[in-house]
Amino acid sequence: MIRIISVSKSFDDNKVLDHLSLEIPQGQIITILGESGTGKSVLLRHLVGLMRPDEGSIEIGERDLTKLSEREMLELRKTIGYLFQEGALFDFMTVFENVAFPLQEHTKMSRKEIMTKVQDMLNIVDLPGVEEKMPAELSGGMRKRVGLARAMVLGSEILVCDEPTSGLDPIRSRDISDLIRQVTRKLKCTTVIASHDVHNSLRVSDRLVLIRDGKIVLDAPPKGFQSSEIPFVKEFMD
Repeated sequence: MIRIISVSKSFDDNKVLDHLSLEIPQGQIITILGESGTGKSVLLRHLVGLMRPDEGSIEIGERDLTKLSEREMLELRKTIGYLFQEGALFDFMTVFENVAFPLQEHTKMSRKEIMTKVQDMLNIVDLPGVEEKMPAELSGGMRKRVGLARAMVLGSEILVCDEPTSGLDPIRSRDISDLIRQVTRKLKCTTVIASHDVHNSLRVSDRLVLIRDGKIVLDAPPKGFQSSEIPFVKEFMD
């Protein structure tokens, strides 16, 4: 269970999160929707401990992130996979080296064990046989798949995705959204997505949370979201 409890965050005079509260049960896919600059990515950074709230608290299980030391936070981050907006692959590394990097940094696995784990993850994201390719040789959708494999290679309990369909055409957007759902179900993780892609979010999410001016406008399952009579929700879906 992830609990976001009355979290506020400001940058100068701009209040990006305004006493925002949200509970995310284990195993669910939650998509945070909103216009640009509404705090979606800021909220994700709080979840992985890259930012601390001005007010409020964030709990993952029994741990309050606002009270963890830097060392404790580093340990917690090993249980969280982060899929960056652009994939954030190391350009000078092969696909294998990119996906293997967290295993080499945080485990004592042998070279053979790492090779097996990397191949397993690449199979899960439907990219077998690309281990020796460089990121520059891959399409945008393939880079995001590699990024997803790397994010989850440590067996993360939580997957955090920042605009995973950004920059992709409609077909690739659908594919990566479906893949995130498949990975979530297969690995039994909890997934939190920040997105502006309403169409795919409705297809793959268990719940959608629409944010405006740092506050939640609506928190509902897809059917409840689609049937909402709230003017801003209807406007956002058009």
